[in-house]
This record gives sequence, C-alpha cells and structure tokens, in this order.
Amino acid sequence: MAEYSRQEVIADAKTLADKLSKIDEIERFKQLEVKINQNTKVQSHIKKIKALQKQAVNLQHYGKTEAQKRVEEELDRFQNELDEIPVVQEFKESQVVVNDILQRVTQTIAEEVTNEMIRSTGGDYLKGETGKELLD
Repeated sequence: MAEYSRQEVIADAKTLADKLSKIDEIERFKQLEVKINQNTKVQSHIKKIKALQKQAVNLQHYGKTEAQKRVEEELDRFQNELDEIPVVQEFKESQVVVNDILQRVTQTIAEEVTNEMIRSTGGDYLKGETGKELLD
C-alpha cells in the first residue's frame, strides 16, 4: 500500500476543493451570492436586520423587555421581507444544495477512511471493528 505525507493529502484535498468549486451547483451558488451582494434592497435589509439585532441585544442587557419585544417584532418583519425577495429564496435553496454536496463528500471520505482501516487490519465490516492484524 502506498504511503502519503500529510502535505500530499492536503494538496489532494485542495485539488478536490478546486474541482468541487467548479461543479454546476456551486457555480450557481457563487453567482447568486454576487447577485445578493449587488442587490441594494437586500443589502439595505441586511444592514437594518444587523442594527436591530444589536439593538435587541442592548435592550436585553439593560432589561428593557417591552422595548426588546417591539424591536424583535420589527426584526422578524424585516427578516420575513428579506426572505420574500426572490434572489434570497434562490440563494437559500442553492445553499441547501451546496451544503448537501459538501456533507456527502465529507461523509464519503470518513466512510472510506474507516473502511480502509477495517480492511487493512482484517476487521469486521458488520461490527465496524478493526482487526488485530497490525497489532500482533
């Protein structure tokens, strides 16, 4: 079995990351992110939401529960308005797809590393246990 250095594995991971960044779903995500960053209505809502969040935290800190409640209601309203903007909806949907891809890749790598450890030590796949071959 070939052995690899940590640097070689990291270089391969960077190559994989480069390949992943060029698949259609991730390209679409990047395009939508640019659209969101260029959309003045979206950016205005984001700024307002951040300001309201900060205000809510300050009000909570000072125990002003009624004012905090009003700010949180306004915050919810702005968040709902933001969520109704079509490019934001597309972006969120795209984000779910990209996260799914990344989770699948991560899961596949973890499973394959585990399987190779079991295989190389003569372990039992059904039990998910490594063997004792290398320990003797």
